[in-house]
Order: sequence, then C-alpha cells, then structure tokens
Amino acid sequence: MSDKFICLLLIQVVNGNKIFVGGYMMKRWRVVLASLLIVVLSVSVLLSGCSSKTKQESTQPETAQESKNKDFKVGLVTDVGGINDRSFNQMAYEGLQRAAKELGVTVNVIQSKKMEDYVPNLTNFAQQGYNLVIAVGFMMHDAVEEVSQKFPDTKFLIIDSEVTDRPNVSSAMFKEEQVGYLVGAMAGLMEKEKVGKVKGTNTIGVVGGMQIPPVDRFIAGYQQGAKAVNPDIKILINYTNNFDDPATGKQMALTQISQGAEIIFQVAGGTGEGVIKAAQEKNVYAIGVDADQSYLAPDHVLTSAVKRVDVATYNVIKDTLNGNFKSGIVYFDLKNDGVGIGKVNKDVPQSIIDKVNQLAQDIKDGKITVSDKVSK
Repeated sequence: MSDKFICLLLIQVVNGNKIFVGGYMMKRWRVVLASLLIVVLSVSVLLSGCSSKTKQESTQPETAQESKNKDFKVGLVTDVGGINDRSFNQMAYEGLQRAAKELGVTVNVIQSKKMEDYVPNLTNFAQQGYNLVIAVGFMMHDAVEEVSQKFPDTKFLIIDSEVTDRPNVSSAMFKEEQVGYLVGAMAGLMEKEKVGKVKGTNTIGVVGGMQIPPVDRFIAGYQQGAKAVNPDIKILINYTNNFDDPATGKQMALTQISQGAEIIFQVAGGTGEGVIKAAQEKNVYAIGVDADQSYLAPDHVLTSAVKRVDVATYNVIKDTLNGNFKSGIVYFDLKNDGVGIGKVNKDVPQSIIDKVNQLAQDIKDGKITVSDKVSK
C-alpha cells in the first residue's frame, strides 16, 4: 500500500466518510489492520506529507453557482406504485437523479404506501422549505390542490393531472393517445400480416390499471391505431384497478390469451410486469408502457409506448432553478418528443416499421387527429 493511498484513507476518516471506511473494513479487514500499523509507525511522516495538500483541498471555495444550486431543494413524492414500478414513477425518479447530477441540486424522495399518504408526504417537503415539490400521478390531484393552497410560496409539479387555478403549480400533461395510436397500429399490422409469433387470430388485448384519464388515453389511441390499419381486429379490454399487483396483471393477461389475444398492451404500471410474464410463458407479445420495457423480455416485448416523464421532470426542475417556473399546463407530445415508441422487436418487419413511422409523421403534421376517448 502506497503512502499516497494511506494519506487518502486518513482524509476519508477525518472527513467522517463512514460508508467508505465501513465497507473497506468489512471486506478487507486484514489490509486495514496492516495499514493502521503502518500509520502508527510513520504518523509523523504522513502528517507532514498530507497537511499541505489536505488544507488546500478543504479550503477550496465553492462557487456562487454551486452554492446556489446545492441550496435548491427538490422533493419527489411517488404514488403507490413506488420508484421501482419500472414505469412512470421510475421515469420521474430518473429525471430527478439527472437533475441532481447535472445541475447539482439537492434531491429527496418519499414513496407513498397508500393514497392517504399523499397529503402528509407533500406537506412534509413543503414544511421543510423545499423549492420544488413533485407529485407523480393523476391520483395525487386532490392532494396537490390542497397542499399547494396551504403553501403558496412553494412551487409544485404534478405529473398527469391538470391543476390550473394555482399560480404555484405546473402540470405536465402527455398526449398518450398519440403513442397509443402508433403501438396499436403496429399490433394491428402484425395481426394482419401474420408475422413473428402471430398466428392470425386477429385478436389483441389491453390490460389497464386504474381506470383514470392517462390510462384511458393510451387505450383510446391503441383502439384507433389498430382499427385504422385492420378494421376487423378484435380488441379485449380489462382493468385491474391497481398499479402494484403483478399477479393480477398476469392472470388477466392469461385470460385474454385464452380468448385469442396474441398481443397485449399493458397500461398498468407495476401490475403490468405480470402481463409481460404471461406473454413470455405463452409465447405471445406484450407492449410496454411509460418506459422502454424491452429489457424485461427482449423476445416478447413488441415495443413500448414511451412517455418521457423523465424529460418533463428534469425540464421543470431546470426551469424553476433558473427562475423560469411556468404555472398551468405544459404538454408533451410526438412533436416535442414527449412521447414515442421504444425499442422495436426484431420480429417486426421493416415494412411495418416504415408504416408506423409514416403514421407518426402524419400525426405531427396534423393529418391524423387522435381522440382521447375510449370506444365502447
């Protein structure tokens, strides 16, 4: 072990970096004991060798910008799905972490266990003087309205819901129906052309979570896209009424598969992981949601309807930090890359990809208008 390394180890101890020292002692205890013996025998040399460099580093002044950004605090409150839902909560968390890394702001997260946690969790951050509090999900609408009124000097961002009567609330809304249309068209074309794992039942499905507007916008687009390219296609629709129950999602997907569904769009957050597992087991396709979920089952995820909650989260944090907070609604759609298709399965022919890309361009150009209402 070099003198330089021992010096750095001492600095870590002086600075109280318990995570580093503790982890080292547990995994390399013999080396640490040997290092301590060397320190005892040569402490005077080490102190003289370290003192000037340590002093120089510890007195390095923080720039005004770094200090300002560090003092800017952002709190994120998840809905009941939590940050490991591999869906929109996780995407919001990724945007938060990007802000911490690139902007240097201070961030914290509270994961809600039940809906009754929303108000106290939001209040917790507001009472601590956080500059921006982020609420993830439509179900937090009422909580944001209540807490934002009590703390008018705190800025709030809510994902997937419109709070328009508060000057301190920004609402990030997504055109889920647009990307739903595209994945629906891809599913419809796969059935029409009978390619990949598709046998030609001309039946596809959707497993939704809670029956709330963001979920229904995805489903509405999916219906329209599939019917636009394959008018005779049959579409099965069911809701699990939750976002955190993969077992129920799997069972519902298996039921749809038994009814002939060969492609199932999961719009159910963490519950949707069960849909993807069912697709794997029965050798059919699933379509992911919110994040690119191809990694969950590369051979069985056809594509994903991606909603860039991470981009929305990061952008609002950056704008607020720079004094450009905007209240009201901010829309994210195909035009500004707020929604889009994720990785496409290798089984999808280029001809289908080209058709879907053209549909995306037609939506951007206003040639296709997608309704956000589910057909009965």
